[in-house]
Amino acid sequence: MTDKNTQSVSQRTCGKSDLTLSALGAGCWAFGGGDYWGDQNQKDVDQVVHHALELGINYFDSAEAYNEGRSETSLGQAIKGLPRDQVCVGTKVSPSNLYHDTLIEHCEASLRRLDTDYIDLYMIHWPVHPHSIRHFTKDQAVIDSPPDINEAFDALAKLCEQGKIRYVGVSNFAVPRLEPLADMPVPVVANELPYSLLTRTIECEVLPYCQQNGIGVIGYMTLLQGVLADIYPTLADVPEWQRRTRHFDAKRSSLTRHNGPGAEKETNQALADIRKIAQQAGLTMPALAVKWALANSTISCALVGARNAQELQANVDAAANPLDQDTLDALNQATEPLKNTLGTSFDYYESPENDRTR
Repeated sequence: MTDKNTQSVSQRTCGKSDLTLSALGAGCWAFGGGDYWGDQNQKDVDQVVHHALELGINYFDSAEAYNEGRSETSLGQAIKGLPRDQVCVGTKVSPSNLYHDTLIEHCEASLRRLDTDYIDLYMIHWPVHPHSIRHFTKDQAVIDSPPDINEAFDALAKLCEQGKIRYVGVSNFAVPRLEPLADMPVPVVANELPYSLLTRTIECEVLPYCQQNGIGVIGYMTLLQGVLADIYPTLADVPEWQRRTRHFDAKRSSLTRHNGPGAEKETNQALADIRKIAQQAGLTMPALAVKWALANSTISCALVGARNAQELQANVDAAANPLDQDTLDALNQATEPLKNTLGTSFDYYESPENDRTR
């Protein structure tokens, strides 16, 4: 049981829907283990999920693409035996799998891996067009003739009617990709987007659009995959898989796709300023980053990863006691130059010309 002195994570309504999410959500990408995050012990996953629920975290975010389905399988094992109506499971279908019958098959496969009768929030992982799809399949026929978004939503409507999914969402959709969804047979209740002190681009266009249209926003990369966790002395120390964004010079990783010089000067300066503000506030950098993300009331849920119960508890502790306005203002000012340099494209892995979100 939760200690009586432990503060429970607050709940927020997701857009104009009646879906309620914990303000802090559990990112499950590492669950099941894989090349990107390394091995993950299932016993630790079980403890994280159970402890999260005790602390008021009800939202667990996965995807069929995470570790080739092992993330969903691991999450399914962890929630087994827990009160299902208290657990909000979110997962994502890849854009290459949105043909009507294929989508239904993939949803049912996710249900089997999760070992559950329904998915609370089922999201389209990336917009549906050739450049986006080629990151999920090598099948040239699919890339050349991608699924139609209308047939995808017809399938999603059918799954809703069957009770296999409760709510529909998208992920990484910019405004031009969101606008056509307004007339679909089922509403989009959430858009999962990258949001952190070092990734503020969604504030420019898509966040205001979602707020105006009643679409909830789930923020991911709250700690920018460890960069804001203050565990790397320099940008060069960040693991190769995690230094592929436009914060880094493309020369730093053979895996990088943006092919540009990056924004290392602005990123380094932002990190130095954030670290100084954290010291002045008597907080760790990750705690400050979590508090900053939660301070934005238009964010329905901010995702954080935790490899064990200790990391989870640190994230939950960080969610307590909101920042004062002066500290918020200082953080916004410190990260504004980086925000301006990165521009209006929130596909941080690609050059603005190859933005997959639009």
